[in-house]
Amino acid sequence: MSLSSVCEDSSSVCYLHTVLAPGSWLPLTAMPSFYSEVTINAPRFAVWDALVRKEEWHRWNTFLYDCDPNLLIKPGGEIFLSLRRLEGEDETEFQPRILLVQPNHCLRWISKGPGFKSEQVFELEDVGPNRTKYIHQERISGLLSKMFLPFIRRDEKEGIRRMARQIKRYVEHHYRRQW
Repeated sequence: MSLSSVCEDSSSVCYLHTVLAPGSWLPLTAMPSFYSEVTINAPRFAVWDALVRKEEWHRWNTFLYDCDPNLLIKPGGEIFLSLRRLEGEDETEFQPRILLVQPNHCLRWISKGPGFKSEQVFELEDVGPNRTKYIHQERISGLLSKMFLPFIRRDEKEGIRRMARQIKRYVEHHYRRQW
């Protein structure tokens, strides 16, 4: 069970919800989740290619940045990234560990700090011929998450929404001639 707030714009849906204890009206833990989805007019392989080619993110992605193109996205491996919640603000560096790579379907990583854990999940679903639903979810937990969340909630949600809009624009334009 969860409580959700929903925000929509013309190209994506974004949710923020908190996990609740079964039968409870109060949050089980500080485990908020940011969620964005967008339908991209392109086949799943094209969206996947843009998502995992992190060395190309600088061409379209203003939320996540690749700090070391030599580190590959592979299960159990670490990559070195930075994020910019708002365009023009300073970047925050982090080193997530890749938990799951299911080509053309799912990418999942986790990053941890003292008292703070963030898990990001990217999922791709077919929704029609040459149409893919791109889903990006981030779950935040840990003792210090309650302290940090009020400062990053709105900006993190906007960064995830912005990335969804940008991958849509990039894939629909860049990959159109390939399929």
